[in-house]
Amino acid sequence: MRIAVVHRERCHSRKCGTECISYCPRVRTGDETVVLGEDGRAEISEELCVGCGICIKKCPFDAIDIVSLPEELERPTHRYGQNGFALYGLPIPVEGKVTGLLGPNGIGKSTSVKVLSGALRPNLGVFDHEVEWSEVLKGFAGTELFDYLSRVSAGRMKVAVKPQYIDQIPKVFSGTVRELLEKTDERGALGGYLEALGLSSLADRTIGTLSGGELQRVAIAACLAREADFYFLDECTPFLDVYQRMVVARLVRELASDRPIVIVEHDLAILDMLADTVHVGYGTPAVFGVVTRPKGVRVGINQYLEGFLAEENVRFRDHSVVFEKRAHTKGSDRQTLFTFPKMAKTFPAFRLDVLGGEVRRGEVLGVVGANGIGKSTFARLLAGAETPDGGPVESPIRISYKPQYLKGDTSVPVEFLLRGATTRFDSSQFQHEILEPLSLGPLLQSPVDTLSGGELQRVAIAACLARDADLYILDEPSAHLDVEQRVRVTRVIRRHAEGREAGIMVIDHDIYLIDMASERILVFEGEPGLSGTAVGPFGMRDGMNRFLGNLGITFRRDQTGRPRINKPGSYLDREQKSSGEYYYYTGDEEQSSAR
Repeated sequence: MRIAVVHRERCHSRKCGTECISYCPRVRTGDETVVLGEDGRAEISEELCVGCGICIKKCPFDAIDIVSLPEELERPTHRYGQNGFALYGLPIPVEGKVTGLLGPNGIGKSTSVKVLSGALRPNLGVFDHEVEWSEVLKGFAGTELFDYLSRVSAGRMKVAVKPQYIDQIPKVFSGTVRELLEKTDERGALGGYLEALGLSSLADRTIGTLSGGELQRVAIAACLAREADFYFLDECTPFLDVYQRMVVARLVRELASDRPIVIVEHDLAILDMLADTVHVGYGTPAVFGVVTRPKGVRVGINQYLEGFLAEENVRFRDHSVVFEKRAHTKGSDRQTLFTFPKMAKTFPAFRLDVLGGEVRRGEVLGVVGANGIGKSTFARLLAGAETPDGGPVESPIRISYKPQYLKGDTSVPVEFLLRGATTRFDSSQFQHEILEPLSLGPLLQSPVDTLSGGELQRVAIAACLARDADLYILDEPSAHLDVEQRVRVTRVIRRHAEGREAGIMVIDHDIYLIDMASERILVFEGEPGLSGTAVGPFGMRDGMNRFLGNLGITFRRDQTGRPRINKPGSYLDREQKSSGEYYYYTGDEEQSSAR
């Protein structure tokens, strides 16, 4: 079984000379295998296509994908028209359970939610007539989803959704935080959520003045406060620190005691702690996606990282995502690139103190700390966007800075943007070291203001690393990236630091990314929103123990090497705290459970 997808936003027939038609062997024999549709874009007949792949290679805009599907797939749950994305399967909401959906971006998670919420009636891959709910229900007869979809079709399913892209909230609501949350407080739980999520002090601020982390917490509170039959949270951890993520996980678990919740989450530590079961999504992003049956959380996550689904006997990735148990000692003999001085920055309600430190050539320096404690302010001080108390600091080095919050407010193509950042765009090094691992080839002709959050993030990372600089500062590069993209970004960052003998600072709340990328760590301590102090840099072990010790959170590693959050107050949590090992604990999970 073969599926042909034409990415319509990338198909520019007026620019390419229609090579997909000219070079198709079946077209040359007289068949209309590839034609131009009424909108001037290519249309491919899947019945006539022989899967030679010539059109894929000839298309200069990477607008065509032709993929052979697993034999066991029969008819899709939904397909977006001829040569459009196809989704197979759906996650199953379960009363009183948190169901996780784990998979790469572009695999159909949003489509699944639209179906489950009733916003989209699945068409079962049928385009020649409108598919009625009776036909849909017939297709799901005898499955766990039949009763659920029956309620959806009857309009008896009230859904609360936390959207993925929270930056859209100020565009549709202009009032205060209190006004927004009072409109959504259908369960009378607003007071508890305001206190738990630290929103009480923000209640009278207007939505448009909030940071990304504050907006994220407001969006979560608004979703959880509703009275609904089904809750869906799409990426609830971006821009939240580790402590806030654990608070959100606790609130979601409490709500799930008597109603179904489905979450999409790329922070594996939080997903592991939060979900009861997970569905793994696999396939080819923007081409087709398959949602598996539910799996145990640990089994599902480990199978996803391994790239092999044992029950389905499907290998969907030719390599495993491995969490290295690195010694983090390589940078001890590196030369100093830049010594940042002792400095301070005072605002009306906040003060940041930097005790000074150094960045070494070829190293990645992780920067960690709670939200509102001065990490982004520190980055802006180094980049020259803020001036410290006492006047500007003369910087002897060139600095390239990617801010935390991105604005895709230009209509220029991605290629034009990147060419403006570097003269090395056409070099093989830039193509192989930046564009290919960040999967930016298909996006080069896309206007920047049409990109999704994850696409914009990858473009911003590429633009930052493309500039000629001695020090690169990346503020929260993991936001809106899936697990595989985060691993690739980590490799790009490490390779770029060593290849150019530059220093790279990575400010992020994803503990896995910080651990995989960094050689040393700079820790921010203090009282969020009032004062912060930058101390270090430390070696990874000392720095991570200091950081997590301040939060009171411990991690263990399972037999695959994957770090997992310990349940607060558990035997391992108490044991690791007493030994001072909050992250690099060497005990074996099986031995611990045997105790």
